[in-house]
Amino acid sequence: MTGAKLKVAVLYDVWGDEAAAAEAEAVEQKVASKKKKKKKRESKSKREKEDREEIFEALEKLGHEPFYQVLDGTQPCLTSLAKCGSDLVFNLTESFAGDDTKEMNVAAYMDLLGIRYTGGGPHAHFLAQDKATAKKMFAFHGIKTPFFATAYRGRIEHAHDVSFPLIVKPMWEDGSIGIDAASVVGSVKELMERVEYIQNEFDSPALIEEYIEGREMYVGVLGSYEKAQPLPLVELDLSRLPEGTPKIASYDVKFEKDTQAHKLTKSYLVDDLDEKTTAKLQEVGLAAYQAVKLRDYGRIDMRLTPKGEVYVIEANPNPWLSSKQEFAMAAKASGRSYTDLIGEIVELAMARYATNAENAS
Repeated sequence: MTGAKLKVAVLYDVWGDEAAAAEAEAVEQKVASKKKKKKKRESKSKREKEDREEIFEALEKLGHEPFYQVLDGTQPCLTSLAKCGSDLVFNLTESFAGDDTKEMNVAAYMDLLGIRYTGGGPHAHFLAQDKATAKKMFAFHGIKTPFFATAYRGRIEHAHDVSFPLIVKPMWEDGSIGIDAASVVGSVKELMERVEYIQNEFDSPALIEEYIEGREMYVGVLGSYEKAQPLPLVELDLSRLPEGTPKIASYDVKFEKDTQAHKLTKSYLVDDLDEKTTAKLQEVGLAAYQAVKLRDYGRIDMRLTPKGEVYVIEANPNPWLSSKQEFAMAAKASGRSYTDLIGEIVELAMARYATNAENAS
């Protein structure tokens, strides 16, 4: 499929008040991309671009015909997706109508309709998003992950023997939602209070996990389930967080740009590890990628302890593809430009569907 010109739908989700504005923006950007208005380009340069805009531009550079497709959580948007006529959907959705647990349903819907799309299938989204199930998969495959328990409305659904300190988070949320400084607890009282908060705030079982002291490491992986390759390591440096603040990738660290926590943390390429440790991290990342059936691209979040132990914290299908974020950083370090990266993801998806068609015949 290399070199073939494709109609690519860049699919992203909005809900509530954002929906109408996003639909208008999508139309405006399609018109702008065709007319190449200088004024439009200038206005874009004054703000940080969304990942979908960067992907759109990369697809144009590759000779494809991208267009925006918006999921606003309504039935008509599903009909529109079914009729969009794309050769491939570049799937950037993270929810449906704001419900993260329905992210897998978007992929399943496209599977039912025979729509080709990039990234994880419904199985990968389910296994990765249900953190307890993912951890059971890791354990089955011999991949070290922190001991854990799950609790919901007074019922213990699973329990290892866990010891303090613990970190408590929603079992079904992603993007560090529900994780803040109070997530790390050191007593039964704090644990009970945090579990109650998670249940009331997110209506989700609480994942109670042993807190692993160590460096926050990310391994990006590119490739099919059968044949994939790890990218160079990236670390989220949490060492500058104030004394007494848990060294965790909380929501404010990752996304709240005006907070001290965000300003004091930075992701960078790892260059201070020996070859053996680097290889171990990449091998574990690759094994975790395959254990939860990720495909095309994914990111594995891990902890490296002072003793050199590697613990997988979670797996992320379809990680954030902003050119300034960890996955693109790792791809660049591997010798790929941002445009190369987007092109490779497209080629991986198209090759998968070509292989499936051959097997079916």
